[in-house]
Amino acid sequence: MPRFSEADHALVTEAVARAERSSDGEIVTIVAPRSDAYHDVGLHYAVLAMLLVPTAGAVIPQAWLDWALGLVFGWNASLSFRLLMLILVVAMAIVFLIVRFAFAWMPLRMALTPASTKTRRVRRRAVELFRAGTEKRTKGRTGILLYLSLLEHRAEIVADEAIHSRVEPDVWGEAMVALVEGVKAGRPGEGMALAVGKVGEVLAQCLPPTLDNPNELPDRLIEL
Repeated sequence: MPRFSEADHALVTEAVARAERSSDGEIVTIVAPRSDAYHDVGLHYAVLAMLLVPTAGAVIPQAWLDWALGLVFGWNASLSFRLLMLILVVAMAIVFLIVRFAFAWMPLRMALTPASTKTRRVRRRAVELFRAGTEKRTKGRTGILLYLSLLEHRAEIVADEAIHSRVEPDVWGEAMVALVEGVKAGRPGEGMALAVGKVGEVLAQCLPPTLDNPNELPDRLIEL
């Protein structure tokens, strides 16, 4: 997972300060190791695998089942309905636990988490952080959050009312590309600084600087 060095922090702080000098916008940069633990993903796969056990029992040829049961209980053993149900429940429980413990390994959990789920979780976390630390924290509602989630290799931009009402969401595309490409290349600090610069270019057009332009939000990169 990429890490931000002291030089990266300085680079991003300088980029934020420079971008804010050309507009009334207030840029907040936050980086998180991940946006969610995705425990429910492992649970869903474990439940699905468990439900496949009786399904497999319904489609496997009877001769195969007789052979497997014969290995355990002997060829002449007669199995009651209760015993068969007990075997089924135990098999389902074992499969559930195996898959559940397998998904405790984060690389597997992330590899099998749908991309759309990652995108939704990153967006949700970005909005939560925006509401907690940026929204309505400026006099003119000119705050904007640039959020990076490292594990998912995803970023989000969330803007306050004065910016959101003036700018279409797709305008931030270049900033998002610069940030994600920087992370993938192992240069997260440069990617974040480039993204801040592109956000600043947009803000300079929609919110040009006025005489009353205090620095209301921190310029430093916030690592969670």
